Amino acid sequence: MKVPASVKPAAWGAIGGAIAAIIIGFAWGGWVTGGTAGKMETASAEVAIVQAFTPLCVAKTEQQPDQILLLKEKSSWQRDDFVIKAGWVDNVSEKYRSAVAEACALTVVEGMKAK
Repeated sequence: MKVPASVKPAAWGAIGGAIAAIIIGFAWGGWVTGGTAGKMETASAEVAIVQAFTPLCVAKTEQQPDQILLLKEKSSWQRDDFVIKAGWVDNVSEKYRSAVAEACALTVVEGMKAK
């Protein structure tokens, strides 16, 4: 079967256009693969959980003002452990507990500096 000569440039143009669209879409268009989308979804979920549970942790912290001073005395890398041991993040899943504790400690200490 012979393809007419006038069809070949159109076919190559369509192939080239498709390749260009794919390259431009992934490079500048914001297209991502399914694996990357899954990673982005997981990271977004963790951020949402931390943002949702941090105010609850801060509220529990405010109920124990004597513990707040002890928290402030701890070094920045020990504060999340202090918050976990104090039980302020017991209602958070084990998977996200450390991240929520870190955000809670940072919020409480920064709030004390602002006063």
